[in-house]
Amino acid sequence: MSDLPLTPLSKIPNFDPRHAPSLGTDAHLPAVPADRLTPQALRQRFRMPPVWEPEVRQEPRFIDRAPARAAVLIPIVQRGDTPTVLLTERSLQLANHSGQIAFPGGRIDSTDADAEAAALREAEEEVGLAPAFVEIIGALSNYVTGTAFVVTPVVALVRPGFTLTPNPDEVADAFEVPLAYLMDPAHHHRHMLDWEGQRRQWFSMPFQDGAAERFVWGATAGMLRNFYRFLLA
Repeated sequence: MSDLPLTPLSKIPNFDPRHAPSLGTDAHLPAVPADRLTPQALRQRFRMPPVWEPEVRQEPRFIDRAPARAAVLIPIVQRGDTPTVLLTERSLQLANHSGQIAFPGGRIDSTDADAEAAALREAEEEVGLAPAFVEIIGALSNYVTGTAFVVTPVVALVRPGFTLTPNPDEVADAFEVPLAYLMDPAHHHRHMLDWEGQRRQWFSMPFQDGAAERFVWGATAGMLRNFYRFLLA
C-alpha cells in the first residue's frame, strides 16, 4: 500500500504480533462450504449479494492525519477444485506496514477512474499481475486501517497462466494460500493486547507454506474475515 507521512496520535504499535498471545480460534463456527467457493458461485454471490454485516469495520487509530482512500485486490486464482488467494509480503523498506502480509493495493490516485482501476493498477505495479488475467466480480465494504486508509477490497477471479514480477521496492515475496483454508474459522485466531493505554484486538491466520510460516494478520486478516462473513451469510 502506498505510503503517506505519518503523524503519531500515540505511537504506531511496534510489537511482534506473532508473539502476542492467542485467545484461541473460532473452530466452533462453520467453514464456508466448498460449493460456495467455485467461480460460478462467487460470481453469483456478488450479482445477488446477501444481507450481511462486516465483522471488522475500523481499527483503532494511531496516527493523526486526514483519511486517504485506498484499494486492494483480493485475487482468487482459479486452481481447479482448490482456488487460492494471491498475497504479498511487503518489503521491509516501506514506511507503513513493512514486512506484513498484504493484498496487492495502495492509495487511489487522481488518475484512477475508481477503486477497481486503482486495485488493478497497483496489482500490476507491485507484482506484475496483468489485467488481462483478472476478472473483477465485486467489492466488499470499506475497511479503515489504524493508519487512516479507507480501503475498498476489490474481489477478482484470476485466470492461471500469468507470470509475476514482484517490484522489489514494494514486495519481498508473493505466494498463494488455499481459499478454503482462509474461509475456515478454525484457522482464525483471536488476539488482544493493551498498547499505549488502548486495547487492540485483531485476527490472525497463520499458514505453513512449505518451510515458511506466513503470518496473515491485521487489516489483511480483517478483510478476509469480512469476506468469510459475506460468503457465509
